[in-house]
Amino acid sequence: MPRTKQQAEKLAMAVALQPAAWGADFRAQQPAASTPGTVAVLGEQCRWERRALPKGVLASRSLYSEIPGSGAKGEVRVTAAVTVHATVLDADDQLSTTLEEPLRCQEQQVRTDERISGLISVGNPYGQGGNTYADDAVVEIGKYLTGNSEQTYRWQVARLGTVVVTVSVKGAKGHSDDELSQYASQALVTMLDRVKSELGGKN
Repeated sequence: MPRTKQQAEKLAMAVALQPAAWGADFRAQQPAASTPGTVAVLGEQCRWERRALPKGVLASRSLYSEIPGSGAKGEVRVTAAVTVHATVLDADDQLSTTLEEPLRCQEQQVRTDERISGLISVGNPYGQGGNTYADDAVVEIGKYLTGNSEQTYRWQVARLGTVVVTVSVKGAKGHSDDELSQYASQALVTMLDRVKSELGGKN
């Protein structure tokens, strides 16, 4: 596992998914990546914001991709994030916090006119709920509200040792829930495989 910020940053850059890794139809959003040296935090006012890396976090990287809207189909937006912690306990705290946040904030503000509502979270430690791929995992499902538009929202989080990988998918008109679920699941598996490969778990 990474022990220094330099090692952690190298790992995060290698694991986070670029647009092409999501599929041929994806391209980078603008902006395409998070501000270096920051991590996404759900504040006390239930608003998502980026803050400087706290103690216990060595590195965090988020990449933003999308399928542009065309014809009868709307724009699908996705995020791939990697956070490398100093200890397993720190990483485990991120999963616990993720699981509890829908109870604390039933509605979460993303931007001025965008919010997430009706979130349901489920935790699946290794060996439970079909989890044979990570030390711990959390799935959240809800609705992404933009103005009067309501779309499916899916957020999947998984931990391997001190590394936490996260994918989120915001749906759009013309894209089925099964399609969105497949994007999220495949992206999560790909990043977990990359973590194992980078750390020597796979040849």
